[in-house]
Amino acid sequence: METLYVPQRSRAVLSCALAGPVDAPALATAFEAVTAEQPTLLTHIVAAEAGPVLELLPEPERPRLITRPSDEDAYAEELNNPLTVGGPLVRAVLIGEPGGDTHTFVLAVDHVITDGHSAITLLNRIWDRYGQVLGAGADAVTVAPPAVTEVPVWPAPVSSLLPPTDAAETAKYLDRRTEETRRRPVALLPYDVPPAAESDEGRPAPRIEVARLRLDADDTLRLRELARSTGLSVHGLVGAALLTAVRRRMDGAGPRVLGCMSPVDVRSRLTPPLSAEVMVAAVTAHLHALEVSPDSSPLELAGELGAALGNHIERGDHFQEMRIMPEVPRNPLLQMGTVINTNMGVVPGPRLPEGLRVTDVRLVPARENYFPQAGRSPLMACVTSFDGRLAVEFPHHTACFSTEFMAALRDDVHATLLALVDTDGTRPPAEVMA
Repeated sequence: METLYVPQRSRAVLSCALAGPVDAPALATAFEAVTAEQPTLLTHIVAAEAGPVLELLPEPERPRLITRPSDEDAYAEELNNPLTVGGPLVRAVLIGEPGGDTHTFVLAVDHVITDGHSAITLLNRIWDRYGQVLGAGADAVTVAPPAVTEVPVWPAPVSSLLPPTDAAETAKYLDRRTEETRRRPVALLPYDVPPAAESDEGRPAPRIEVARLRLDADDTLRLRELARSTGLSVHGLVGAALLTAVRRRMDGAGPRVLGCMSPVDVRSRLTPPLSAEVMVAAVTAHLHALEVSPDSSPLELAGELGAALGNHIERGDHFQEMRIMPEVPRNPLLQMGTVINTNMGVVPGPRLPEGLRVTDVRLVPARENYFPQAGRSPLMACVTSFDGRLAVEFPHHTACFSTEFMAALRDDVHATLLALVDTDGTRPPAEVMA
């Protein structure tokens, strides 16, 4: 199953904005020490007779901290900098002026060896180790990282850790899922950018951009309280806001069948659970198709989404989804949602030494290949709650969706979430964040 991530060329891009001085040599030492403890972080993808495999990089080619000066486009450039097949699967970049008091740390990790939980854990481990290096004094900064054995102990593939099952039951599950997608195909979000033509020579080069909304701590708390009091989930409420915003950008006044794809964490549901420190992709997905109208009730949609996801996990279908993943390239509809709601839940941010603080943390999915010629695609939304504030990131490629289109969609989702927590009807217009 793990080899399916190779052609996707997707990556998790984490970043944290920092206020205060950063000791770049100490951070470099911390990064090398942490990567030395996880052999998958020191690998690249190579072709073998049986398919792609991970192989340790030669020592001079292993990832080291990169430093670069701050400029207006530095984060966007790092977001658009791919992790190519054959190169390192992780990259760490410190953006800022030496001796300055504002920096941005960007960590990119290939999806072949990570999921959201392990990527966030890796980010936090690097900063934990940074504090330890600083606390150990100047000599620790120059200490070489632990040696990496050339015959490493690799983590077990997650697909080998699943509970046993009857192959006939898995085949039956695949038949049912295939029939469901055939009977109720979901609509996708049409692109608003026309296909490129030879006459478009003056058009800016397309790139990945991100529209972002961020609730403040009070509104995040109100959203959680609403979910608790109504028996719903924050994940379902966000999914409902995404679906209604997308439906309003499709033609017709009646209902359309849309699909919400919800990634499901597998590592916490294994026996025994798999630690978030293990750098593997331990995630599968649940796809639920439902009818959505431009004026559908978000609370009703959230209730249906939450019930469907809960039943899926209770039945153990998330394990079956992982078992049938090798069929996805032959039948992409098995994981073709109108929206992809990658809700990470409440997650901890980095703990930093005194004098340095985090002002923002972000997790943005990105990939190398986008297909504007398809004319439509799912909407990707990455939902996180760092430091008590819920944020939704909308990464998109400007050859498919324009900046203006995604900003308007983002505002629509934001307005729906704020309306849900506006108990007295006196809320001023929403503040949004690019």
